Amino acid sequence: MSFLSYETSQNMLELLHINTTRYEKVPLSSSLGRVLTQDIVAAFHDPQFPTASMDGYALMYQDMDAPTVTIIGENPAGSDEKRVLLSGECIKTFTGSIMPNGADTLIQIENVTVKDGKITINEKVAFGSSVRPVGEGYRAGDILIEKGTKIGFAEIGVMAGLNHVMVQVAPRPSVGVIATGSEILDLGENSNNPSQIRSSNNYTLAALFESAGAQVLQLGTVGDNKESIAKSFENALVCADILVSTGGVSVGDYDFVKDIIPRLGAEVVFKGVAIKPGKHIILAQKEGKFIVSLPGFAYSSTVTAVLYVLPLIAKMLGKEAPYKIVAAKLADDFKKRSKLTEFTACNISVEEGEYFVDFEGKKTGSSAILTNLLGASALMISGEEDSDLSAGTLVNVILLENF
Repeated sequence: MSFLSYETSQNMLELLHINTTRYEKVPLSSSLGRVLTQDIVAAFHDPQFPTASMDGYALMYQDMDAPTVTIIGENPAGSDEKRVLLSGECIKTFTGSIMPNGADTLIQIENVTVKDGKITINEKVAFGSSVRPVGEGYRAGDILIEKGTKIGFAEIGVMAGLNHVMVQVAPRPSVGVIATGSEILDLGENSNNPSQIRSSNNYTLAALFESAGAQVLQLGTVGDNKESIAKSFENALVCADILVSTGGVSVGDYDFVKDIIPRLGAEVVFKGVAIKPGKHIILAQKEGKFIVSLPGFAYSSTVTAVLYVLPLIAKMLGKEAPYKIVAAKLADDFKKRSKLTEFTACNISVEEGEYFVDFEGKKTGSSAILTNLLGASALMISGEEDSDLSAGTLVNVILLENF
């Protein structure tokens, strides 16, 4: 069996046509974690008028050397101040208040002494001190948040300031997750068969896809039976944009998934990629929906889900990238285990703005060791052309956070 290179498989994935024009509108208060499908553009300046940034006295800078300045009133935040200051006058003005007409500087309360309705300036300030100029935050027409952005707390705050009651976002792609294999025992099920193992793949992947912005359909487990698997796949494709299965993709007598996919009328985009772990991955397409069949080992299925399912979810959401890849420096020597493109669990840290990779606590062995992804873990990429790498070498690393 021949295998595609990792780079070729990623190029083929990128070229898949996916409809990204769909959108829905949700209340701002329900938009956390959703992905914008339109730019958020400022309709006005922020602030729209010169505004006090501290509590103090608004006055003309030319009066800074006057022996005293007369207080002619107060200007609380939110008040519609109409008075026009003259030379020798000041208005007590509070944080967030519009500066009175004629005033160009605000002197803080702690810089003056108040007596008999007048202030004496004890410590001078610069021209324009403590005054937010028009457009300090942004100006009308500025693109403040680009489409494709995942909405977080700051985005919600900015949109609230712009009075966005409803927000236009991408619909969540629906991803159905099925674990195949007669050896798989679902959560809550009991068995006296010691050869069975507890299912974790479908729960791991469901959490991964939800964190990436998808809506997950947890479809449980199905044994190594061709008709049962085929029926489960058919049912899943009715309601899911992406069907993700684990197990049954290798070359064993009971690996039925690879044979079932063509029977469903799906077109196989590629089968087999020269990567470790997960070289028997299958990607297929049927009428605008996708089937991604992953290996059964826990670490292997998780890594290949990151590499091949997260990009599909990102494309459906209109995001530019499914994850972040950074350059990092090896803190330890690295021994490459194969001639394939390898994705190795590692620890990632930042020191003085530079990323570093080490392998402390990471176990070597089969592709079943999911505990290697606990903690501040990442995936280090070593290419087909790479051999053993020495400490200090720069490598590319996939960050497993903030999908």
